[in-house]
Amino acid sequence: MSYGVDEETLRSRLFTAIHRKQMASAKSDILLKSIVTISLLCAWSEAKVFTRCQLAKELIRYDFPRTFLSNWVCLIESESGRSTSKTLQLPNTSANYGIFQINSKTWCRKGRKGGLCEMKCEDFLNDDISDDARCAKQIYNRHGFQGWPGWVNKCRGRPLPDVLKC
Repeated sequence: MSYGVDEETLRSRLFTAIHRKQMASAKSDILLKSIVTISLLCAWSEAKVFTRCQLAKELIRYDFPRTFLSNWVCLIESESGRSTSKTLQLPNTSANYGIFQINSKTWCRKGRKGGLCEMKCEDFLNDDISDDARCAKQIYNRHGFQGWPGWVNKCRGRPLPDVLKC
């Protein structure tokens, strides 16, 4: 039974159909990759890396005492590099979160509110540091600056950042 189409035409049509399917698949892959990239960029855009002066002004905004401002800036620089999105997984299965590197073992809970600050740890990873500041003050009230290894190792007894000109 012949349909009036030779073998070469059939091959050509088959090739064209396969090629179209591959192109559609490639377009789907590009679309999926674009969506993933945009999603990652949106998540990343919630994070912020402060300049030293931006950080000093932000701390003053949240009522950190000016007399200890250089200590707070040094602490944050040594703990998180002034980045609100910093996380650090520790060997004891806890993790540190955000600009103050607040620990999940004592101060917050991963995935739910909890800890002494009654916070979700992930809430410390956005560019709104108001909740981070409240929790950091609780840590400070209990332990002073010694509550942060970064301050102990890099700030205590050393020259502190000059933030007076900010």
